[in-house]
Parts: sequence; C-alpha cells; structure tokens
Amino acid sequence: MSTINRDELAAFLRARRARVSPREAGLPELGARRTPGLRRQEVAQLAGMSIDYYIRLEQARGPHPSRQVLSALGRALMLTADERDYLFRVAGEAPPVVPGPSREITPGIRHLLDGMPVTPAYVVDAAYNILAWNQLATFFIGSLARHTDRNMIRWTFARPPADRIWSDEDFLRFTRSTVADLRANYARYPGDPQIESLVTEMLALSPAFAQMWDAHEVEVRGPMLKRVDHPQAGALEFECQVLHIAETGQRIITYCAAPGSATARAFEELARLTTASAG
Repeated sequence: MSTINRDELAAFLRARRARVSPREAGLPELGARRTPGLRRQEVAQLAGMSIDYYIRLEQARGPHPSRQVLSALGRALMLTADERDYLFRVAGEAPPVVPGPSREITPGIRHLLDGMPVTPAYVVDAAYNILAWNQLATFFIGSLARHTDRNMIRWTFARPPADRIWSDEDFLRFTRSTVADLRANYARYPGDPQIESLVTEMLALSPAFAQMWDAHEVEVRGPMLKRVDHPQAGALEFECQVLHIAETGQRIITYCAAPGSATARAFEELARLTTASAG
C-alpha cells in the first residue's frame, strides 16, 4: 500500500460524479438540479456507504478507503477500466489484477457470427490471432481452417505487401491503429507470453513495425472507414466496426456497409455465392 493522495482523490470523485446523470445510473430524475451529475447522497446510495463517509472522501478528510469501497465507487461512478485503475492508485492501492486474455470462443459469440450472413465478421484475441469467423469473412481474410498462423500483425509485417501499399494512407492509418491497440493490450496483460513473443518477433523482423511500436501510440481500436478493391466484388467502402468483449480481451471485427449502398449489394451477392457453394 502506498500513500493516499487525498486531494487528488477528492477532486477525481467530484469530477466523475458531475459526469454521470441520474438516468445513466438508473435513478429517477426528481426536480431540477443546480449542478450536473449525481448528488453526493446518490453516489453513497449506489456504492452502499453512508453519506457522511462519502462527503468526507470528497472533502479530502476521510479515512483510507478499502479496496471494497474503491470497487463500489468505481461501479457507482461508471468508471472505465483506466479510470478505475487511476482511482485505486490515487487512493494508495494497487489496481485490481486483470485476468489474462482468453482464446476460447463461447457458443454465444459463435451464434452471433453466424447470425450476420451479409456482414463479414471475425473475432481476434488480444494478440490479434483470428479465433473465429463467419462464411462471408472468408472473402476478405481467406479460409483459415487449415492455417496454423492466423495472426493479422504477422501477416502484415513479416510478410509485407507490395511497397505501394505502404504509401496508401488508409492502409497506414489502419495498421498504426492496430499496433497502437496491441500496445494497449501489452500493458493491460503484462507478461502474456503470446503478446510478448509476438512483439519481440516483430521488432526483430520488421523495421516498419519497430518504427510504429517506438512511436508509443496507445489507442483502443474503434470504428474506421475502409476502402477495398476486391478481386470479385470490385471497389468496396465500408465501416470497420470493432466490438470489445471486456471479459476476454477479444474483439469482434465487422465490415458494415451502408444500407442500400453498392457495397451492401456486393455483400449480399457474395453471401449468395457462399450459400450456393455450400449447397
């Protein structure tokens, strides 16, 4: 246990309390409020503590909060994982240990993939190994059933595409975002052997990866517009959506076409080809 920073803890609690609305917290909005966010008594109620105890924390004069109290405050204030870790640190406690990333695909995720027949979708783990995919995704990532190496980062850097691709702005933006997300996972899962061995390998083999890694960009993957010249479907434009599964560290990556667009029609045609070949 390190020293508590009472002033910073108090300021952080006040700032985060002001950010959460009663509706977001599942509370009724009774009457007009002079200031935004939750009232102190509402935070205390949500966290299961006395109002006096919480007021003293916000006034930087409370006792050293226990780990249970900090966890309860994190839930009440709807903190992100990074904000929760910060709360623990300013309170003089080590952040909760994050479980290691999972590489198991649950039946629910498998059903979700198969339930999107006209949307290419696949799942990657924290080291960007492709774990599962639907049939439409094979038109973009290939059929991986017989492949032992399913790592997207290794494909990109150890087997680099043509030199002209590296001058493509969209490709570079997508690649930098992937490396920045890998760095976020590297910090979130310290000591994970698959992530560490991948980073070590890529630093040794790829100057391009080393340059991006040395930039120390950290970014959890979000949506991104992609343009692809597909050999069968022609020019496609879609939004690459990334859905995070917090419990496992996995990501579901989907290619979402605008309704009624040429890309949506191309996806439907590719899905029909998939159905015909399966039959």
